[in-house]
Amino acid sequence: MTTPGQASVLGTITSDPGESGVLMTTRKPRICMPSWRNFRKFAYQCGLYEAQDVFRDVDDVDLICPKPRKGFHFTESFQKWLMWRDVSRRLANMNPGLQPVHLERDYDLFIAVCQSWWDIFFINAIKGWREHCKVSVCLIDELWATSIPQYKYWLHVFKKFDHVFLGFQESVPALEQAIGRRCHWLPGAVDAIRFSPYPTPPARVVDVYSMGRRWEGIHRSMLEAATQNGIFYIYDTFSGSTARPSDHQQHRDLIANIAKRSRMFVVGPAKLGVDADTRGQVEIGYRFFEGAASGAVMIGQAPQCSSFRKLFGWPDAVLHLQTDGSNVAEVLSSFRNEPERFSEIGRRNARESLLRHDWAYRWRQILEIAGLKPTPALEKRERKLKELVELTCCEG
Repeated sequence: MTTPGQASVLGTITSDPGESGVLMTTRKPRICMPSWRNFRKFAYQCGLYEAQDVFRDVDDVDLICPKPRKGFHFTESFQKWLMWRDVSRRLANMNPGLQPVHLERDYDLFIAVCQSWWDIFFINAIKGWREHCKVSVCLIDELWATSIPQYKYWLHVFKKFDHVFLGFQESVPALEQAIGRRCHWLPGAVDAIRFSPYPTPPARVVDVYSMGRRWEGIHRSMLEAATQNGIFYIYDTFSGSTARPSDHQQHRDLIANIAKRSRMFVVGPAKLGVDADTRGQVEIGYRFFEGAASGAVMIGQAPQCSSFRKLFGWPDAVLHLQTDGSNVAEVLSSFRNEPERFSEIGRRNARESLLRHDWAYRWRQILEIAGLKPTPALEKRERKLKELVELTCCEG
C-alpha cells in the first residue's frame, strides 16, 4: 500500500473499497504528482488541493506527500530569506527542511502543482524525479509579471521542466522572456461536480455570500441591508491568509454547500486591493469559478482583461456593483422584482461552468501539451459533466 511520502512500485490505491471491503489496486500509475498538503494547510491553498484530487480521480496518479522534518519552519524561513541574496543560485536546488522521498519506479509524467513561487522549492525533496519521469510539468498558479525580475536568482529552476504552466495569462510572456522558453496559460477552475447544485438543487436560503477579500463600501452596504431589510448575508470574519482548515476536502465541501444555497455571490479581480503585488495587472480570481459553478448570481466587478472575456463571455456573468456600495440596494431590489431573470442567470452560470471550468478540462489540456493520451476515467467524468448540463436546460 502506498503511504504519504513514499512512491509505490505496485500501483496506486483507490479511495473506494471493493465488495470485500478491502482497498483494491488500480493500474500501474503513470503520473507522479507531489502535494504539499501535509504541511501547507492555508485556506487559499485548498482549491489547488481540490484540483489535485480531481487529477487523481481521472488518471493513474501516485500522489507523493512529503512530511516536514523537525525545525522545518525555521529552515524554510531562513532559506527563503537567503534566496533573495543567493548570487550563487545554488539554494534553489536545496530541500527546505522536508523528509526526502526517493522515487522507486518510472512514470510517464511528473507534475508539480504550486500555489506560489516558493512552493517550487519543495520539489527538491523528491529525489530522482528527473531520472524517473519521461516528461515534467510545473504549474504555478500565482506569479505576477512585475515580480518576475526580482526572482533572478532562482528562475533557472523552470528550465528543469519540459513544460511550464501559469495561472495568470498576462504573466506568460514575461516569464517566457525571462527564461527564454515557451510557457503556457492554464486558467483556474473548480470541481464543478462538487459545486454544482444539480442534480437536486437545494433551496437558496442565503441571500448574499461574500468570501475572501472585499470592498469595504460594498460590505458596509450589505451589512446595512442585513440590519434594515433582513437579508441573510454571510461573510468572512477572519483573514483567509491565516486560516488553516484541518481538512481541505471538508473546507471545500463547506464552501460549495454554502455557495449553491446562495442567491448572490460577491466577486472581484484576483488579489483585490493588494496593489503592491498586482501593480496594475488584472487577473481572474477563483471566486468567479466557484460562484458561477454553484449557480449563484455573481455580483461585484468583472476583471477588465482578455482572459475574463474569453472564459466568462456569456450575458450577465457578473452584475456590476459600485465599489462604494451605492447601488447595492438597487441590485437587491432587482433580484426581488425579477425572479425569473435572475433564476436564468444562475442556471446559465452553472451550465457554462459545467461545460468550461471543471478541473478535468484543464487536465486534458495538460495531457495534450505533455503528449499523453486521456484515460477512460477522464472521459467518464466529462460525460458526467455533460449529463449535469442537460439538467440545467430542463429546469425552470
